Amino acid sequence: MPDVICNTSPLQYLYQAGALELLPTLAGQVYVPEAVVVELREGQRRNVLLPTLEELSWLTVRPVRDRTLLPLVANLGDGEKEVLALGLETQDALLILDDRDARRYAQALALEITGTLGLLLRAKERGILDAVRPVLDRLQALGFRLNARTRQMVLKYASETP
Repeated sequence: MPDVICNTSPLQYLYQAGALELLPTLAGQVYVPEAVVVELREGQRRNVLLPTLEELSWLTVRPVRDRTLLPLVANLGDGEKEVLALGLETQDALLILDDRDARRYAQALALEITGTLGLLLRAKERGILDAVRPVLDRLQALGFRLNARTRQMVLKYASETP
């Protein structure tokens, strides 16, 4: 798998679901922009269960060099904006975004994307994860937005349909 640039919510949900170790296993290198660091620290300040970045030796914080894109995507959070900007600066990177609007921008910019669910499917495909269903169950219990149709599609792709 190529180097990845990860937004806040995939880090949060993978960590809370006990599946954060999938990221370094699947990625060449994992990058986060500075805005994601700020969002994670703010979440920790509010007592949200989040990873401590200093304990993740496999994660690298990368500042955005070209900030011209940031004001053009006003309806996104700072983390999503900076993930998109880093994606434009990084050749052949995979962006990990769950936000629908951020994914649409990434597609318009011809950037390669996946999300938390896509990571689970890749992990299952590579034999790193035995089953997707238990992780989906944990994600849903945590409040991860997943409608019934999407859940069924993910389980079908994972060959885990009843």
